[in-house]
Amino acid sequence: MFLYVLLCCVGVVHCYGHGRVSEVCGSMTPNHGSNSAQSSTAPFSITADKTTFKEGDQITVLLNSQSGDQFEGFMLQARGVGSTTPIGTFTVTDSNAQLLSCNGVANRAVSHTSDHKKSSIQAKWTAPTSGQLGDIEFRATFAKGFSTFWVGVKSSTVAYNGTGTSPATPNTPTASSNPDCGKTKVCFSQPSNCDPTADTGCYFMAVQTSSNQSEMRIEMFGQASGYLAIGFSDDQEMGNDDIYICGKDSSGNLQVQHAFSTGKTAPTILPLVNVTDIKKALTNGNINCSFTSRNAISMGSRAMSTSEYYLMIAAGPSSSQGNIQFHTNDYVSSTKVNLQNPSQVITSAEEFPAIVKAHGCLMLISWMFTGSIGMLIARYLKGVAKDHGCCGKDFWFMAHVFLMALSVTATAIAFILVFSYAQDWSGGAHPVLGCLVMILSLIQPIVAAFRCEPQHERRFVFSWAHFFIALAIKVLAVAAIFTGLELFEEYEEDGWMLKVMGGFVAWEALMYFLQDLNLRAKKKDSEICSFGSTRLETVLLILFILGNLPFLIALLVGIGRS
Repeated sequence: MFLYVLLCCVGVVHCYGHGRVSEVCGSMTPNHGSNSAQSSTAPFSITADKTTFKEGDQITVLLNSQSGDQFEGFMLQARGVGSTTPIGTFTVTDSNAQLLSCNGVANRAVSHTSDHKKSSIQAKWTAPTSGQLGDIEFRATFAKGFSTFWVGVKSSTVAYNGTGTSPATPNTPTASSNPDCGKTKVCFSQPSNCDPTADTGCYFMAVQTSSNQSEMRIEMFGQASGYLAIGFSDDQEMGNDDIYICGKDSSGNLQVQHAFSTGKTAPTILPLVNVTDIKKALTNGNINCSFTSRNAISMGSRAMSTSEYYLMIAAGPSSSQGNIQFHTNDYVSSTKVNLQNPSQVITSAEEFPAIVKAHGCLMLISWMFTGSIGMLIARYLKGVAKDHGCCGKDFWFMAHVFLMALSVTATAIAFILVFSYAQDWSGGAHPVLGCLVMILSLIQPIVAAFRCEPQHERRFVFSWAHFFIALAIKVLAVAAIFTGLELFEEYEEDGWMLKVMGGFVAWEALMYFLQDLNLRAKKKDSEICSFGSTRLETVLLILFILGNLPFLIALLVGIGRS
């Protein structure tokens, strides 16, 4: 039985013996664990029976062993010289070969059907019948075994000599500048009217259409760790959008993809079909791509006859396999844009919707005002108006409970507002901190509700737990405010709201220090300052409130203007 199980595992360790590996069309790199491609010259070759071709020509391609070695697996593609996108289609008659789809297009590549050893494979490649063509080369990956493989083995160049217009050798696209916008191109950027040739952090797209909109020249530019995307939509929400993506593949090279957005999930990749003259460059973290598209703009199952769309720009990271992940930056035009009217002035939609601003304002009020005052009263003003209150409770306790209840309620409302708007997890530190504040804010009153009497021998357990939870809430809330303000000020160079928040933290620390100093003095039956019949802790509380208000108002105004 043991030997039987061991033999069954042999097929597993060979990995992808079936050859259905469309997911690595871009990189052509086998997913063989931690093994990497060989750097030595491959003992296998690729030869074509023609040195030139034109539209519709058929070329016979032979994969062959040069030294008697045999290969178990392979992948074969045709690519333009310097390009990472497969072109043309293959046919096979060899039982050891099968056809694969790449980027949603059938028959773009050829691979093995089993891991049986092979000395040669033959396939036929057919050139496209339309579009702008250029010189090509055949590329292949050969796998001699699980840990020994060669990636990107090239054939000799097959020159294009057809009648169509051959594109220039792929080179760096020229980033558009503002003088081109409003004359021949419809341009949309964030910040508004930024110049991608000069402004750091400029996200830019330009569209130049033919008179009947049958052809579009599209340009995009922006800083991104993985991909940059532009979209055309009939509304300002993601979903049912026509998208073009310029992003890194698994090898770190840029590739252009056509896609359709279905909402807040990964978009569906479509065949490029009529996308030509692709130029792309990655410089200092900036992705720069341009291309010509003859594809109709589609909103779902229907092609749009209108020429008016909302324009979108998004940027974000990619996985190690080259798949795009949730965007970290996204911008939408404030109005629909007529692609045939370059003179139209385009501005970005309000970056932060009112519901997001309300979230921020409620959190500021909760933890810069009501929560801060409630905590300070509980710690330092228990002796003020002692034994005076209502329903057997001192005034300080009633004020503390009221202010903290307001804080927890406002925090809960802010939490619900932002999650109802986002309907997803946005990532980053801010939502994590916000969730922790919300959780601890709900735990704190539950702990307080089950506290024992003041004279109980284990009352100290509640006191310390209540203190440390409050301290954790305060620290996490301040951190959440800082990270939230960073989002509001992402494109502000001076970062004045962060500076105001820093000033508030220093002010609050000073007030706590003075209150603590006064508390220690009272324990020694002395005082650091006298205000007659008015107790110093009350004076410091009033000063604390008056000092908090300018900081709070400044930040509320800043969020309102964002």
